[in-house]
Amino acid sequence: MKKNQLILGLVVLAALVALVIWGRHRIHFDFGVFRAQLALADWRRIGVAFGCIYLAYAFRAARWAQLLKHNRKVAPLSLLGTQVIGFTAIALLGRVADPVRPYLVARKTGLSLSSQIAVYIVERLFDAGSMALIFSSVILFTAWFGVPGALPHAEIVKKAGYWGMVFTVLGALFLVAVRLAGGAVASFFERTFGLVSKRLGHAVGEKVHSFHAGLDTMRTFSDFGVVAALSLSMWGVITLAYLETTQAFVASPQLKSMTLAKCMLLLAFSGGASVFQLPVLGWFTQIGLVAAAMSSFYGAAPEASTACSATLLVVTFLGIVPVGLIWAHFQNVSLRKVTVESEHAGEKLAQDEPAG
Repeated sequence: MKKNQLILGLVVLAALVALVIWGRHRIHFDFGVFRAQLALADWRRIGVAFGCIYLAYAFRAARWAQLLKHNRKVAPLSLLGTQVIGFTAIALLGRVADPVRPYLVARKTGLSLSSQIAVYIVERLFDAGSMALIFSSVILFTAWFGVPGALPHAEIVKKAGYWGMVFTVLGALFLVAVRLAGGAVASFFERTFGLVSKRLGHAVGEKVHSFHAGLDTMRTFSDFGVVAALSLSMWGVITLAYLETTQAFVASPQLKSMTLAKCMLLLAFSGGASVFQLPVLGWFTQIGLVAAAMSSFYGAAPEASTACSATLLVVTFLGIVPVGLIWAHFQNVSLRKVTVESEHAGEKLAQDEPAG
């Protein structure tokens, strides 16, 4: 795993260096204008964005507590520390720290790690579904009722909205099918993908079984409704954080007049850029990619785009780091140690499952 991460990091670093060399003489970047964009920004709106992101962590903790309800009842905010520390580890150490949150919850509640990994999978599915639903709803509403020119590349974006809604509905139907008949669905996918590769079929079948185990945390329509409401609320305030941060750059006409629909495109692009988050290096690649999207889609100047992209990264991703480090210190949690422990525990669990 570490070897693969090192190779990936070197590839990304080489690509980033090549991009800098290529753009050095093609793109004029004025650092004085960059600093002016930051100085002239409306920091009150950026403060509101920080508040939205912190509120999102509270929604995330309450959602995880709700998903534990049938196995262990805990207070809605009692797991806030595990979420804050977990995302701090991801921000500093990269995606290798993804298992930290389920590992910390398992350690705190006394539940098995496998059960919390199942909860983590369900959480990720609700994140994807909620984001897709909000994105598609805003895009389609704007396409149908908005003024002409409200979206860049309107036809392509409109199709993306349609497909996003279609995949959201299909995803919801898939979850219902897995919840009601997980074994049958797992067998179907295992046989289907097994035609290509038995190993692939077995892996897909195991994933479906994991989905089913996680969905067992929701046993009534009320459970599903509460989790869905918390997920939509969380992504709603995250979307608001993006919009407030972008509109805070009042010295850029393109960013100051950012609409919700345009912001949804930015949120989707930023989410895609953060999937393969690398330690530290990933911060700069994400800033560069999001800044390039702002310049290409909305015509914002490179200095304004870069300033806004860097601020978005700080607000939505790195802003939790100081809080997480302080929280980890008071709970005697070493981020590096807990990352290694969670990774080893996950690998051991993966090895034990076939034997079981």
